[in-house]
Amino acid sequence: MAAGPPANNMLHGLDQHTASIYAPVQEGLVKVEEKLRSLAQTEISHVQPLLQYVTAAGGKRVRPAITLLAAQFHPHDPARPVLMASAVELLHLATLIHDDTVDNSPLRRGRATVSDSWNPHVAVLFGDYVFATSATFVCDTQNIRVIRRFSETIMELASGQLMEYFTAFDAAQARDLYNDRIYRKTASLFCTASESGAVLGEATEPEVQALRDYGYNLGMAFQVGDDLLDFQGDPSDLGKPVGSDLLNGVLTLPTIMLLERYPNDDLVPALFKDSTNETKLQKVLEVINNSTILPDSERVVQDYCDKARQSLQVLPDCDAKRSLLDLTDYVTARRR
Repeated sequence: MAAGPPANNMLHGLDQHTASIYAPVQEGLVKVEEKLRSLAQTEISHVQPLLQYVTAAGGKRVRPAITLLAAQFHPHDPARPVLMASAVELLHLATLIHDDTVDNSPLRRGRATVSDSWNPHVAVLFGDYVFATSATFVCDTQNIRVIRRFSETIMELASGQLMEYFTAFDAAQARDLYNDRIYRKTASLFCTASESGAVLGEATEPEVQALRDYGYNLGMAFQVGDDLLDFQGDPSDLGKPVGSDLLNGVLTLPTIMLLERYPNDDLVPALFKDSTNETKLQKVLEVINNSTILPDSERVVQDYCDKARQSLQVLPDCDAKRSLLDLTDYVTARRR
């Protein structure tokens, strides 16, 4: 088995701006990378190449960074937040493996998915393996509160995916259902990252709740921003065609706004009845892009980020707080 890169090179895939945001927890993030890559040293030979493949893929590591930053406000045992940050990232990776399998996605950010490289059966079982591995890391924190919260998050993530499946191609969905779904699918893990980091960092209860609120709002902003990429992104960056959510019957905020503003227009229902019709897809995209829907959706992202910033007001000023504030700017501006 080939050796992994040196620890001090593990975060070099980050752009300069992201690396500067993560500066207060760089040492902890290196330890997270070491833990993730050490998993591939398992004696289970059939699992080794799968673990090597997913842990070498890299990523922004936003969730573990939030976990570590949320733990920085008081003196604490640094080992337990590193365990939790590793668990949070593993849980995120497991959800990606399952999501790609359910969606029959051949690519994830330009790289073949586990389902495509092996097969869907292997991907489902391997996703379960990664889920279980993440849970063992959380148990090692020996904190019953974060163990329970982590278990609740797995339930929320799964229920969010089920909601998406059972409401696909249903043009009658309301915005409240969308908000609930994206909380479960995305913001719940951001909540867990920030809340568990605060708990393991010995924060006071008001600070824990403030950081949980921060995670909720940042996670909601992150997912709405992701949904906007389905209309604005470059297909080569996204690893999927523009409008792919619509083609899969998934209603996101821009499409919901379209339905709210033009309730008597059958553009979306007509597409859902004939989802392979490229002309109907392009018509929906054209109407959305030629209206104020995308700027209005971007304001929703901004509003969530504003709320995330406001939630941090009760926390003392320090490098970690400034990094958490900078993350809201990153989510507002991200287009990849």
